[in-house]
This record gives sequence, structure tokens and C-alpha cells, in this order.
Amino acid sequence: MKGVIFDGEQARYVDDLEVRDPGPGEVLVGIRAAGLCHSDLSVIDGTIPFPVPVVLGHEGAGVVEAVGAGVSHVAPGDHVALSTLANCGTCAECDRGRPTMCRKAIGMPGTPFRRGGAELYNFASNSAFAERTVVKAVQAVKIPKDIPLTSAALIGCGVLTGVGAVLNRARVDRGDLVVVIGAGGIGLNVLQGARIAGASVIVAVDANPDKEASARQFGATHFVDASAVPDAVKAVREILPTGADHTFECVGSTRLIRQAIDLLDRRGQAVLLGVPPATAEASFLVSAMYLDKSILGCRYGSARPQRDIALYARLYREGRLLLDELVTATYGVADFAKAAEDAHRGRVARAVLVFGS
Repeated sequence: MKGVIFDGEQARYVDDLEVRDPGPGEVLVGIRAAGLCHSDLSVIDGTIPFPVPVVLGHEGAGVVEAVGAGVSHVAPGDHVALSTLANCGTCAECDRGRPTMCRKAIGMPGTPFRRGGAELYNFASNSAFAERTVVKAVQAVKIPKDIPLTSAALIGCGVLTGVGAVLNRARVDRGDLVVVIGAGGIGLNVLQGARIAGASVIVAVDANPDKEASARQFGATHFVDASAVPDAVKAVREILPTGADHTFECVGSTRLIRQAIDLLDRRGQAVLLGVPPATAEASFLVSAMYLDKSILGCRYGSARPQRDIALYARLYREGRLLLDELVTATYGVADFAKAAEDAHRGRVARAVLVFGS
């Protein structure tokens, strides 16, 4: 079967992958669409260390082909969006409703794929850049069949992370003042999360002026072109003189993390969503934090995927959550290199790889 693998030196399209059958508590999904997320590129460039060889992809949707013993919430023929969260469901964190903190869901890649007799790892417990993949049952969330799978694929990472960071982690309230640094795939979802939450001022900051139209479409009330001003913090302060209630750093730059902190008002909170290199260190003025300000990490939008994916699917059907608009371009899986280049160059909000029906 077709897929995209990374061997530690290069990512490439192959057509000779194999995947095992689902075991107890697992689901075999025929992938129809998969978003190309910055995290996939971060594995390729080494920002995210990961064992190789690995089948890439983690933002996918498709059709259930088979289920293992004990799986009853989905059946063959169901449409599903996939999450990356292979949480156990039984530990203390899962019991508290915090599955993103499940220790059994972090750093334990499996090897369900084979190629030429060699085993390959799955990425983010998912590997959506393959015609078929095996996931834990908890990762497969049934969605209505009238949602295009090219759009539904994006729920499983970009939407869960961006919208979830607003609603679950920051808990943005009606009338709050929000700054979003970076208007890429994650940033756009933060913007629409802030819009859904009822924020009154939503400032998008990006160094690419071409992103203004999409930023405003998704919820930005103001746009700061960081490439056109000498000091982006000062430019935002002209809009929000006392600072923001919430800032979201969606790029993964330590310089921009500092900007996110510097833009906070009293009791404000900076939420870190971008992924800098694993050894990166950021600095800030400690004295700036004493007015009840906070810096929040956020893993996967603090999501509960079985609940949140269903919620976001409903909001999409009600016209309140934008998904189709996130899909800038679709590519056949064999055209992965072109999709990756377009994503790297910032030409697309989300590139989506599509597989045959």
C-alpha cells in the first residue's frame, strides 16, 4: 500500500507498505485524507526527535475497515476522524478527564507497519500518511458522513490543538482581549476558537501580509504585519494599550515567546503552542510576572478527543466552525514532496494529502 516514510535522512513516497490486522481494542482505518502538519515537518528537520524508520502523518480521517475484539463504538463503514491520543483510559489522569496527561500515551511508538521485512514505527500513534493504519479504539471518533473527509481530517490535530487551547486550556471568556502570534494552521484555529468563545478583540500577528485575509476570515478583528513595523509589540500595544488577557504563541520561536509574555496585561496568560527545538530555552523578566501573570504549556489543546471531535463536528455542521476554509490545497500522496515544499514556504494554511476512495 501507499504511504510516506522518513528513514532518518529523507522523507519519501513508497508503495510497498504493509500494516498488520487490528488486535483487541484496535481499529483498522482506510485513510482518505490527511493534513500535513508542521509537526510532520519537524520530524523531518529534526526539531522533534523520533525513532526511524517511521510512517509519517497524524492528522487523518477515513473509513473503518475492521475492528478488533471489544470494539463496539465504531463498525466497518463508519467515517471517523483520528486523534493522536492513544491514552489508556484507566490511569488517574484519564480518570480525572485529562487524557493528554496519560503517561502511557506519550513516547511509546508501536511498529504496526512492515516494508521489505523490516518494521516501521507509527508516528503519534497514528501514521495517517498511509492508505491504511491501525489505531487504538479510543483514537477513532465517529463523525457524520456528510462532513467531507478532507475537512474532517483537520479536526484531529490542528483544530483540537488550536480551538482546544482557547476553550480548554486558556478558557477565554466573553469580552476577553486576545493576541495570536502566527496565523498558520494552528494560529487560524486559535483565532476561530477565540471568536467562538466571544473574545471582543482578537489581534493576529504574522510576518506574512498575505495571511491577513484568512486571519480576519477566521476571527481576527485586527492584523499586525510584523514585517512592516520595527516593533511588533509596540504595534500591538497601540491596539491594546494595557495588554492582552491571553496571548498564544503558535510559531515555536523563543523570541516570539518573549513577545507573547511582554504583551500580557495584569492576570494575563501566555499559552505556548509552537514547537521550538527540544533544547531551546526562553527568557523573560521575572519582575514582569508578579501581577498574577502566567505562562501555560498546552499539549494537544488539553483535549478529550471523543468529546471534543464530536463537538467540533457539530459546530462545523452549524456553520460556527470553519473547516473547508482551512484546506488550501489537496495533493495526491505521491506528491508529498510538493505539499511539503508549499507548507514549508507558507503557501498554504493546510495542505491535505488524499488517497483513493
